[in-house]
Amino acid sequence: MMTRHCTDFWVFGYGSLMWNPGFTFEEAVPAVLDGYYRSFCIYSHHYRGTPARPGLVLGLNEGGQCSGLGFRIAPDQVGTVQDYLRERELIGYAYREATLPLALRDGRTCDAYTFVADPTHGQYAGELGLERSAELIMDAVGCAGLNRDYLIQTVRRLEAHGFHDPHLFALLREVEVRTGAIEAGSGI
Repeated sequence: MMTRHCTDFWVFGYGSLMWNPGFTFEEAVPAVLDGYYRSFCIYSHHYRGTPARPGLVLGLNEGGQCSGLGFRIAPDQVGTVQDYLRERELIGYAYREATLPLALRDGRTCDAYTFVADPTHGQYAGELGLERSAELIMDAVGCAGLNRDYLIQTVRRLEAHGFHDPHLFALLREVEVRTGAIEAGSGI
């Protein structure tokens, strides 16, 4: 099968953009980004936590591979979508803009606009490990809701497209265990 390179404007979503893009798009296609992996590596002080009780949100760290969705944006919406995403992703979070090559599941390749983790930013958490990540996610709530809902929705969207992210699935299992332990004691 011959690959075709896209010339349209594409956005790569690997976390909440997959299930809550917040912008209009012409097409959404399962995709894989090489050279980066998805990680709960950014402290959230707004959407999924507070400064006093930070949550964790996803970022792209260098190395590996990341599955997600490629969104094709209509030419007359590119500026609007970029402005929206900059406001959503760059205000207070440890991201930097990037345009990276993306492989769409249907065989096309394209350059996609996305956000990668900035390890020099104060809200960059790095790799905290399974137990510490689960602890933060369990305790955090921000203006967009429970941090664990962010994890659950992301895993559900990955599953819906046939993707398996072992680290996210392990983290979800740990959160489910902790949720069960909390709910089991609620009648005491």
